[in-house]
Amino acid sequence: MDKFFEKTLSSKEVYKGRIFEVLNDEVELSDGLIRPREVVVHPGGVVIVAQKDSCVLLVKQYRYPVHSAQYELPAGKLEKNEEPFGAAKRELLEETGYLAKNWESLGFIYTSPGICTEKLYLYKADGLYYEGPKPDEGEIIDCFEFELDQILKMVKNGEINDSKTICGLMRAFKL
Repeated sequence: MDKFFEKTLSSKEVYKGRIFEVLNDEVELSDGLIRPREVVVHPGGVVIVAQKDSCVLLVKQYRYPVHSAQYELPAGKLEKNEEPFGAAKRELLEETGYLAKNWESLGFIYTSPGICTEKLYLYKADGLYYEGPKPDEGEIIDCFEFELDQILKMVKNGEINDSKTICGLMRAFKL
């Protein structure tokens, strides 16, 4: 038996919200021990590193769980049965007002694999042209253009702490 495997013995939904659900599972470890696992089930999302000439687009919005406005790469949740690439195009337009001629997949990341199923698909987009933002209802967001070196300073000095943004930049620019 593979020692890096846990067999699910039972699973019970304890919360179902608009965006995610929470499960209480019981698992058997490879050494035979039985342990509880709490799992946040999330539909996943997309993150876009949008490059406009020598700049990268960042959005700024208030994030209630951390009670502060955050600079982030454009990103969003996958809708039910939505393909990641379609979601990336939708989110880029909604949050920044831009469409892109060129797209590159940068793979995916798990946001917190110890407790959550959320999988974020990373994309790089360039050849941008402006159409106008189409934010979701209740989404208060601004878009900014920053030079990459300025963004890296913002990461280093703690002005950007969003993990998906840092991971997206690392993959896009091979940092």
